[in-house]
Amino acid sequence: MKITPTRLSDGRELIYFDDDPDVLAGRVTRELHDPRDLPETVAESEMRRDPLTGQWVTYAAHRNNRTYMPPANENPLAPTTPGSLPTEVPADDYDVVVFGNRFPSFSTSIAMPDDPADYAWTVDGQDLYPRRPAEAACEVICFTPETTKSFRDLPLSRIRTVVEAWTHRTAALSRIDGVVQVAPFENRGEEIGVTLQHPHGQIYSYPFLPPRSRQILENAREHRAATGRDLFDDMLAAEHRAGTRIILSTGGFTVLVPAAAKWPVEVMVVPNRPVADFTGLTQDEHAALARVLKPLYMAVDRFFEGVERTPYIAAWNQVPVQSRLTGDDESLRGEGRLHLQLFSLMRSPHRMKFLAGSESAFGAWISDTTPEAVAERMRAVWPDDKEWQ
Repeated sequence: MKITPTRLSDGRELIYFDDDPDVLAGRVTRELHDPRDLPETVAESEMRRDPLTGQWVTYAAHRNNRTYMPPANENPLAPTTPGSLPTEVPADDYDVVVFGNRFPSFSTSIAMPDDPADYAWTVDGQDLYPRRPAEAACEVICFTPETTKSFRDLPLSRIRTVVEAWTHRTAALSRIDGVVQVAPFENRGEEIGVTLQHPHGQIYSYPFLPPRSRQILENAREHRAATGRDLFDDMLAAEHRAGTRIILSTGGFTVLVPAAAKWPVEVMVVPNRPVADFTGLTQDEHAALARVLKPLYMAVDRFFEGVERTPYIAAWNQVPVQSRLTGDDESLRGEGRLHLQLFSLMRSPHRMKFLAGSESAFGAWISDTTPEAVAERMRAVWPDDKEWQ
């Protein structure tokens, strides 16, 4: 793979990740110059801590004006081709490309007063409501230049390149001061709220520990204190003993439906050994992971009869940056494990589950199916090796 960095006209970083033999051999080069004259991106994102839950909530009002479902000839994630409007990608082709989000929720370019003492560190001067600048980074990752494709359509070599890009960016974003966790994810489908149809994902870095990540680490810590064992090891052992929710098991990874899955369709991909984040995977495991993800995404799109593209969210949970855990959180070090949570809000063909009173107001989930039924269906639609190799 070849990695080629450059800067867009407003200063955002863009990186090409290429596996094309012509690029690797130097017969093809990527355009590095952005012909646009964009103003520097300055975000006004802020975070406020909810005293009732202890959770941080982020406000990014500038994102209200972000690009929404543009016509095909104005797709900002497509390559820049001769005679067309310049896009976010200066080259006329690419394999995988990553660049800073033009409308970031978190940014390293927050509008701040010259003197930090002049920043309003509380809301309305009330100490009960701490306020902070939302300083971190958000990036976009484009999986392919072909707008009509999806992650399921990528060849194994391209999925491997995506994994390499996730690894590269996890390492880079983890080095930003204040970043606690790096989280690659993909939203797919208008039903999920996607504003750009081009196949892409995002890579968020958080300046705090998100609620679900915190719950996992705290439960893992309590489990180790009570048993002396790793929670993920025990979960995998229990799932293999039961066998009812295992979809696929390889030497490196297990694909399963969680025993207490919340979403109508929910699948986890878990490394069989303790791995904190993508940087902890070996090159062999990168290749093995691609061979797990390809049939998984194909099966997800076969889950509902009459639905060609199942709307989903695919989120990678990674262990937080250990050196950034301070105070009471220091006891969470060494817990957790890299894993994919892929889920859909679709409960039956073309019908979505709405998170109404019980789920949204109280966080008390009620499912219309069972994890065992979901696992059985996933095994039934799982593609044969000859269909994707």
